[in-house]
Amino acid sequence: MTLLDSILDANRKFIHPGAFPPLPKNPKKQFAIFTCMDTRLVDFLEPAMGIRRGDAKVIKNAGNTIIDPLGGVIRSMVAAIFMLGVEEIFVIGHRDCGMSSVDADHLKQRMIERGIDPHTIEGLVPDLSQWLGAFACPEENVERVVKIIRFNPLIPKDVAVHGLIFCPDDGHLDVVDRGY
Repeated sequence: MTLLDSILDANRKFIHPGAFPPLPKNPKKQFAIFTCMDTRLVDFLEPAMGIRRGDAKVIKNAGNTIIDPLGGVIRSMVAAIFMLGVEEIFVIGHRDCGMSSVDADHLKQRMIERGIDPHTIEGLVPDLSQWLGAFACPEENVERVVKIIRFNPLIPKDVAVHGLIFCPDDGHLDVVDRGY
């Protein structure tokens, strides 16, 4: 059985008509989380914050980084604020983030081994580490991202932007920047 087939089989078993009441699009608690795509955070970060399905908008990418100050992350935040009533943003990095230990040369070699033309890599992303948003320290990355969001001309000044670090081992949160 392929992975797709196993997922579709699990989905058929999951669906129970009427078991999941519809939720509004707007987050109940009027905040958004911008965090990392790390699998260790799935079904762990939200309960650690005391939130459930429908409470918050969650935006994820590798390393919770912002490379383009007008790109997809900011676009999602603008939509969340102006279309869905978000009033606060939580930037949540985590300990032991893979983006804090990126080996760009090794990654480039793996890309080439999988058939990506090295000239294409050089032409599109000459600085692979910068393009990926690699960083050395998760706390410093959170501080940097909070500032990018807080001072973005498309984000209203009355939206509080907080920075936190999450521990994927025990679930505790440390405050890096209180946005109030």
